[in-house]
Amino acid sequence: MARTPRRARRLVPVVLLLVWLGIGGTLGPYAGRLGEVATNDQAAFLPRSAESTRVIEARKAFERSASVPAVIVWQASGGGGIGDGQQQDATRAVAGLAGGKGIAGQPSPALRSADGAALQAVVPLSPGLGDERAAVLDEVRAAAAVPGLTAQIAGPAATQADLADAFSGIDGLLLGVALGAVLLILLLVYRSVLLPFLIIISAVFALGLACAVVYALADRGVVRVDGQVQGILSILVIGAATDYALLLASRFREELTAREDRAAAAVAAVRRSAGAITASAATVALGLLALLASDLTNNRALGPVGAIGIACSVLATLTFLPAVLALLGRTAFWPAAPRASDTAGEGRRLWRRVAALIDRAPRRVWVSTSLLLLVLAAFAPALSARGVPLDEVFVKDAPSVAAQDALGRHFPGGSGQPAVIIANAAAAPEVQAAARATDGVASASPVTASGRPGGGEPLVVDGRIRIDATLTAAADSDAAKHTVAELRDRLHSVPAADALVGGYTAQAYDTERTAARDRTLIVPVVLAIILLILVLLLRSVLVPLLLVATVALNFLATVGVSALVFEHVLGFSGADASVPLYGFVFLVALGVDYNIFLMSRVREETLGHGVRRGVLRGLTATGGVITSAGVVLAATFAALMVIPLAFLVQIAFIVAFGVLLDTLVVRSLLVPALVIDIGPRSWWPSALGRDRGAGTGPPAAAATTQPRT
Repeated sequence: MARTPRRARRLVPVVLLLVWLGIGGTLGPYAGRLGEVATNDQAAFLPRSAESTRVIEARKAFERSASVPAVIVWQASGGGGIGDGQQQDATRAVAGLAGGKGIAGQPSPALRSADGAALQAVVPLSPGLGDERAAVLDEVRAAAAVPGLTAQIAGPAATQADLADAFSGIDGLLLGVALGAVLLILLLVYRSVLLPFLIIISAVFALGLACAVVYALADRGVVRVDGQVQGILSILVIGAATDYALLLASRFREELTAREDRAAAAVAAVRRSAGAITASAATVALGLLALLASDLTNNRALGPVGAIGIACSVLATLTFLPAVLALLGRTAFWPAAPRASDTAGEGRRLWRRVAALIDRAPRRVWVSTSLLLLVLAAFAPALSARGVPLDEVFVKDAPSVAAQDALGRHFPGGSGQPAVIIANAAAAPEVQAAARATDGVASASPVTASGRPGGGEPLVVDGRIRIDATLTAAADSDAAKHTVAELRDRLHSVPAADALVGGYTAQAYDTERTAARDRTLIVPVVLAIILLILVLLLRSVLVPLLLVATVALNFLATVGVSALVFEHVLGFSGADASVPLYGFVFLVALGVDYNIFLMSRVREETLGHGVRRGVLRGLTATGGVITSAGVVLAATFAALMVIPLAFLVQIAFIVAFGVLLDTLVVRSLLVPALVIDIGPRSWWPSALGRDRGAGTGPPAAAATTQPRT
């Protein structure tokens, strides 16, 4: 009878390993297939209830066929003016595009700029071209060739093509860079040949499972995936799965030093680390699900997709990895296999020194680190989150940006991106007059039956008309947003007009305002979720409050540093409107992870050794593995910088720098020093540590000797 449990202990790891090999072989390819169900349609990034979003639906009635405009801009090759003959040649060239592949309607004639140095024409492209969009634009550019003129393409179609090009490496390049960075760090830190590969395989299996689940849900319209969500999912799963795996592997190594039975060591490691891992995962998953309260579609999309990724990371960590470790035992750590003598030291000399430093002057440590973070946080208000202009959206040079710049030099700044007004036809004269009288509006003309502004009777659909208003300022500028706000105020006051104002600038304006509203709503929700989880895990109130306060301070300090780096190092004039919220959710939730790993161990040690020695022993025991996890997570998020988009570069810097700051300063110095200085009261209302010699014990060096767990 005694042999049955032993046999079961041997059989269960084999079964789990076979199951995960089946999952990896069957579902692994889905990690590279999310692009099949992803959309990078910019309209899908807009607030659901915003006025500009309502205009997108209303304007469809005025389009004979759905289209995405490409704006061709010609300039003289050697500078100077453009002649009448060249203008006629350009008009004939674009007219010949009608009926061609990917062309959704009749292109407009070539119009000359007021300075006579440029021409522009609008070519409507079919929506949903996908991978063919770039090829169609190349054909348009070739067909638009006119002797003596240089043709460039701007407008939404060109921007979408550049976005697709930026995301083209998201499946292979991003994944390769992230996994390569993780593997290199693990090999250097753990000096083990096999363990890093086991951790990487666990993360890859988790990613394959997550992508398969997300693919199935996205294919059925349950969740939405775009390039940003796709990239963040990959990074999040790799980083989280690696972090959780490091914690479990470290605990398994400790257990091996205390017992010979590797299966029993694996079970003990899971039992002792599962609480911290699941609590950490819950903070991230529930923090991401809080994004469902956002009114921005891409924010809402990330919530459930990210939570699925975290759940798969935990599942792989608590099933696949223990099964492999139970089968391999000490071999998993070769050539640095753990020995029984490792319980006394095991290379924790640095963390014993850190613990001794904190023990000598805890108040000085937490006051000095708090002051440092407060100084950095003082720069946080300098971060402007009003969005980035078009010429900063792409980190590298993009053809659409250069073309838009050329268009803006010769035509009104808002050319190619007009403000779109939808109003009742009965009030058309008053609406048009009010629009033209608005400061910052260069022209305002109703769309005619030809589908273009001006040149005929206004097109009336269901009693409504469409007026396109060209702004004098660049469509992505603050001045243009101010004009849109004033335009709305004027038109909303026109009697019986029921006017709506949309278009590119209005969308940016609405996104900015909605992002600010989301931060006000979601930030307190995330903090409340994290606080509740910490209270339940640590069975205390004061310690969770301290942890939440410290990670919030770390976030503000990170934002302060980011404001300086974005402006003075990376050259950004501001941050994308969603960056502060994304940065907060990731950094606060992931930052609490490391404090959970630390404080759950501290609580365990405090039960037997009192508060002071419990903190010092917990810090020494977890210092190496948590720091390694922080470095790995920072490197993983830094991999997002290979995607040349300002949004992802900014998110990558905020999370990578913030995780390092949290790992090296907040978790290593500030939190332990605070808990020691406050003493047993830090665990209020629990009586933890009060009767166990909290303020007594051997010197710090001895107090921090690694215990057997």
